[in-house]
Amino acid sequence: MNDLVRQHTGLDDSDLEWLHLLVSEWQLLSDLSFADLVLWVPTLDGTRYVSVAQMRPNTGPTSYQDDMVGHLVPRGRRPMLDAALDEGRIVREGDPEWRDEVPVRVESIPVRREGRVLGVIARNTNLLTVRTPSRLELTYLQSASDLAQMIAAGSFPFPAEQVDMDAAPRAGDGLIRLDADGIVQYASPNALSAYHRLGLAADIVGLHLGATTAELAPARGPVDEAMVKLASGWAPREAEVEGGDGVIQLRTIPLRPKGTHIGSLVLLRDVTELRRRERELMTKDATIREIHHRVKNNLQTVAALLRLQARRMDSDKAREALEEAVRRVGSIAIVHETLSQNLDERVEFDDIADRVLSMVAEISPGRVTARRTGRFGILTAEVATPLAMVLTELLQNALEHGFGPGESGTVEVGATAGRDKLIITVQDNGRGLPEGFNPQRAGNLGLQIVRTLVVGELSGTFDMVPAPEGGTRVVLELPAEA
Repeated sequence: MNDLVRQHTGLDDSDLEWLHLLVSEWQLLSDLSFADLVLWVPTLDGTRYVSVAQMRPNTGPTSYQDDMVGHLVPRGRRPMLDAALDEGRIVREGDPEWRDEVPVRVESIPVRREGRVLGVIARNTNLLTVRTPSRLELTYLQSASDLAQMIAAGSFPFPAEQVDMDAAPRAGDGLIRLDADGIVQYASPNALSAYHRLGLAADIVGLHLGATTAELAPARGPVDEAMVKLASGWAPREAEVEGGDGVIQLRTIPLRPKGTHIGSLVLLRDVTELRRRERELMTKDATIREIHHRVKNNLQTVAALLRLQARRMDSDKAREALEEAVRRVGSIAIVHETLSQNLDERVEFDDIADRVLSMVAEISPGRVTARRTGRFGILTAEVATPLAMVLTELLQNALEHGFGPGESGTVEVGATAGRDKLIITVQDNGRGLPEGFNPQRAGNLGLQIVRTLVVGELSGTFDMVPAPEGGTRVVLELPAEA
């Protein structure tokens, strides 16, 4: 719509914003009218109209099989458009048009803003299925007529009200028509069912909706008064009401077709099951986070016990083995701690990698500098846990075997996330690999763990080669959806 308006018309940005606001609301007019809507705007030279938006009803058959947006029509070809634009009134005169053997009634509604007519809505009703209207259909049509008059007068839509139309109730979800005093004149079957779920035992017609809603809702005091005003329909508002065994979402639309408040439309939707599922998901998320938190605590307890045992060992090799086990357990605990703070099973792995670097760097404090380049991005828990262990083993291996006692240097972890794969490098500038070393057959426990996790769990590849500048370079390639 932006491109069509700016290319063909002389409307400014504030006019365009009004049209956007109208289009965001006019599904309601289309559904209440059982009709297609097409928005026509005169071109800059005034010789043609351009259609900038179109809406089909959810409540009846369409009158247009084709998309009308972008069509240009010369002025004079559709006299009802001309009359609505020039005279600023709703035009209903004229015989039905025939389109593909379907009779269509056409009406034109001027779109007014601040005293100026910006364009015309063509309302097209498919008459092929016309029958004696029910009370619901008569209420729909009367409400549509009131809204059309408000559009022609420039009082609808409401500029101060920004509605999320994807979440807002629609006419088919439930509709209540109030008079000027807030008394229910008509309630659709869906609306009546929703109020019965709130705890209303009687028919709602003839009751004051605001007072009735406040009685059904458990709130009291100022909230109670606000609910009375909301459900009375004096101002455009949205709210949720919970009472009995149900939750309903309300949206009120004041009707002022000739500048005088004659009543209101209340659209409502029963969202009981939706809110129940949301609460279940929130409970589930909280439970999962609590589980991760407890697993982290248990792992830290295990690490503390291993550390305590290591201090009591007389053998240096036994002590080193236990300290390695402490770091392995600690790397898993880091992942669970991060997961315990998230709403889903995904983590920002850069933070985990940095914490693993800090933990492993304690092996040789002050001698070897460990740093990270690049970004891992967000990974799932299924990938983050084994990858944290792999990083721990590779860093531990680089620090223990790449540098001798008293030697200094650097270890760098690099990450490059592409569309198809994640490439991870661990490179040091230490003494390098021994002659004839084969990383795929090396028997030390750390590399066995790396091979098992990378190939078996992460479906990736693992290689260890001499670095070009000296030292050792480990390259991991993992699928992006590992």
